[in-house]
Amino acid sequence: MEPAPVNSDILKRFTFFLFAATIFVSAFLLFQVQPIMAKYILPWFGGSPSVWTTCMLVFQVLLFGGYAYAHALNRVMSLANQIILHAILLVLALCTLPITPTPDWKPLGAESPTWMIMMLLVCKVGAPYFLLSSTGPLLQSWLGQSKTYEQPYRLYSLSNLGSMLALLSFPFLIEPMLSSTQQSTLWSLAFVVYVGLCLISALVLYRSIETKPLSNMAVDAVVRESLPRSTVGAWFALSMLPSVMLLATTNQVCLDTGVIPFLWVIPLAIYLLSFILTFDSERWYSRRPLIMLAMSSFLVLYLLKMLETKTPLSVELALYFSGLFCACMVCHGELVGRKPHASRLTFFYMTMSAGGACGGIFVGLIAPVLFNGYFEWQLGLFACILVFFETYLQSNSVWSKQVPSWAKAALAVGLPIVAVSWFSFWDSHSNKHLTVNRNFYGVLSVAAGLDEKTGEPLRNLVHGRIVHGSQFQNIHLEQQPTTYYTPSSGAGLALLNHESDRERHVGVVGLGAGTLASYGKPGDRYRFYEINPLVIEMANDYFTFLKESRATIDVVLGDARLTLEREPSQAFDVLVLDAFSGDAIPIHLLTREAMGLYVRHLKPDGVIAIHISNLYFDLQSIVAGLALDDSFAASVVKNDEELNSAALESTWVLLSRHRETIQNAIGQTQAVLPIGTPIQWTDDRSNLFEALR
Repeated sequence: MEPAPVNSDILKRFTFFLFAATIFVSAFLLFQVQPIMAKYILPWFGGSPSVWTTCMLVFQVLLFGGYAYAHALNRVMSLANQIILHAILLVLALCTLPITPTPDWKPLGAESPTWMIMMLLVCKVGAPYFLLSSTGPLLQSWLGQSKTYEQPYRLYSLSNLGSMLALLSFPFLIEPMLSSTQQSTLWSLAFVVYVGLCLISALVLYRSIETKPLSNMAVDAVVRESLPRSTVGAWFALSMLPSVMLLATTNQVCLDTGVIPFLWVIPLAIYLLSFILTFDSERWYSRRPLIMLAMSSFLVLYLLKMLETKTPLSVELALYFSGLFCACMVCHGELVGRKPHASRLTFFYMTMSAGGACGGIFVGLIAPVLFNGYFEWQLGLFACILVFFETYLQSNSVWSKQVPSWAKAALAVGLPIVAVSWFSFWDSHSNKHLTVNRNFYGVLSVAAGLDEKTGEPLRNLVHGRIVHGSQFQNIHLEQQPTTYYTPSSGAGLALLNHESDRERHVGVVGLGAGTLASYGKPGDRYRFYEINPLVIEMANDYFTFLKESRATIDVVLGDARLTLEREPSQAFDVLVLDAFSGDAIPIHLLTREAMGLYVRHLKPDGVIAIHISNLYFDLQSIVAGLALDDSFAASVVKNDEELNSAALESTWVLLSRHRETIQNAIGQTQAVLPIGTPIQWTDDRSNLFEALR
């Protein structure tokens, strides 16, 4: 009779390690699929930072659904029935594989990008992601109910460790080694392995549990009813705020840098790291130093933004990420200090995920309607400061006992919203701005200014912090090309000199204020491709380049890459690519497949002009790869802002099949500059680390 306890102990250990492995694999797949799917569909929606924000919103809502499902099973079913139902759903989820999106999901141009992305993700990866998200809380609950492991909360740290490893492995290992199609296929195969692990875990547990006439559901319900609302509200708020800061910080660092997986996964990995540390042990959380470091990072960063100081990318990212880490550590540290008994585990996790999902809904859906600018980060910063002060005031008896919870909640939510709403109103109604609008693709404003050289009044189209076109308000100067498009720029030289003695067909990817239309001559046809309807609206309402052009103007709404794929050959004499938002890079416009598309739409003696001005990335090498792949001659044209009124420094590359064509376009006043070491990108393989300056 003696071996029985030993066998029972061995079985418990085996069950625990099997469950731990299943939880780890599920968490790894849960967060690996996020950058895989986001990068796959990014080119279909113009490379906007909002693609990642919308994806995160969908994943957070699905995560909440998985946690709510786990809690519901724990409430209404016996352990045996939970195992049976979950096993059936896992098998059904296999029928939704593979997760690779088909071309049928590509937008046609008029659809709402947000809703299309949401529908695509729910249909392609919704069922697997839902079940993966339920794995952690559900299996932890099963371990607790079966008495196999007495500290199920610590497995939450293991789950987040798997998630963080998945995120960090993507930009450094998965993305460089595998194409996007290979990534989605490999993930689908790994999901099959996960289902096998989960079914084995369920079978082992099912055979080991004892049949009980009553579960602990009634006890849990009584305990949950006695839970103070203020406690549940604190769980929710302390989960929502880090989610807002995560997405707002990601938006900020992607706006003028690049919409790339590396800048998605690092903030999310920091967010998960705070979960790992705080849920593993209380020794990792020290309130005072973390609050002081967070306040210092936020203060320095806010001052740099207010003063519009040019900060090195590494310094700016360090400030953003250190502030995010400390804010998440404080919120999650306080959250762990309020965690309940294991009997309320699934309800606690469900409340946490609800807070995270609401943070995603706020940044992804509500903020674009509520604010004209990207003020979520400032709003989160104000809320963080209030949380910091509240943690200090907890020891004050007047504050903690006499101030009602609803008043604290009103202060925590109301003050930041009032402050940022006022700032948004003031910013959009200031004397400088004629209009400010925000949509899926960013913040656009039309602002008044003066030319530094002549003092002439200007009207500027601004996308975020970057000028995307200027026009003199003097009637005698209003058709003069400005900014990056002056006669000495690469685009200006190509439009002035290439086949200027005949009628030409010119294609332009990126409308801006419509400045390039000023080069049009009678008989010319200019076809602009613009993904953002707000740009088209503002170019027509506040600028006259399009209206006063002597050429025939067509403006096509939709992503240029997708539109050109559907169109017959346009036989362009000159094709201008200028679709960059500040220093953000639409990678899908610089791949081998994109170049093949441009060649199909170009005349044999045509010229491609690509705007490559960038603070952080050496795009000359990328364009050199495009030229090498199609045997194009290429030359760099640098434009000095001192040469013309209202000119901005710019760098262009001109491509043509014939070297003489480029030389004729450049003219005698410009030197032919070498283009650089080739780097070749494809739709399936691209890595911005290769082009980092």
